[in-house]
Amino acid sequence: MKKIIYHGSQYIIEKPEYGKGARQNDYGRGFYCTESEELAKEWACAKDTNGYANKYELDLIGLKILNLNSPEYNILNWLAILTKNRTYWQNSSIAEEAKKYLQQHFLIDTLQYDIIIGYRADDSYFSFAQDFVSNTISLKKLSEAMRLGKLGEQIVLKSEKAFQAIHFLGAEEAFKEEYFVKKASRDKEARREYRKNKSSSIDINDVFMMDIMREGMKNGDARLL
Repeated sequence: MKKIIYHGSQYIIEKPEYGKGARQNDYGRGFYCTESEELAKEWACAKDTNGYANKYELDLIGLKILNLNSPEYNILNWLAILTKNRTYWQNSSIAEEAKKYLQQHFLIDTLQYDIIIGYRADDSYFSFAQDFVSNTISLKKLSEAMRLGKLGEQIVLKSEKAFQAIHFLGAEEAFKEEYFVKKASRDKEARREYRKNKSSSIDINDVFMMDIMREGMKNGDARLL
């Protein structure tokens, strides 16, 4: 099975290199892509500069894929990986204990996978995750927040085998006058909807991070669905 994917960058990247990239990205070091050319153009212009949507063909045959949005996983599996890799989190005792708990009970060993598919923690979405870890919002509100702004999925090449399965098809220029504005607008809309949702009434049955720790909830717990 082959899939067309895009990588947004300030540069044309004909041959992505295994082992490059920041270790503090959502899923650690890897090559971050999307199936959406439009989204890739937004990422390319994220720093208010022109960029490129690099286009590739990815051959998935023989690759081991971790899809965090599949039914067998929940949002806490994604969040556990995020707490492991992203370095800046709100500095509070609750947040620190929450990070430890998530990593102990929900962290997936990603080293065995060639490809990871999951949410992308743009600035606004990372702030939503921080609110949950700090016990400010419920699990239900976090799940709703992650659907705001049409975030989409990212596809991350993690292994050397995955990098060997990618073929460059070309690049299309992205102009900041259009795509930086689009990204900023989408982010602003997501934050606006989040504030409105955050201020809405809380259901007595909503589950918070403190509830998860206090009740010893783990993967498979029906209360997390």
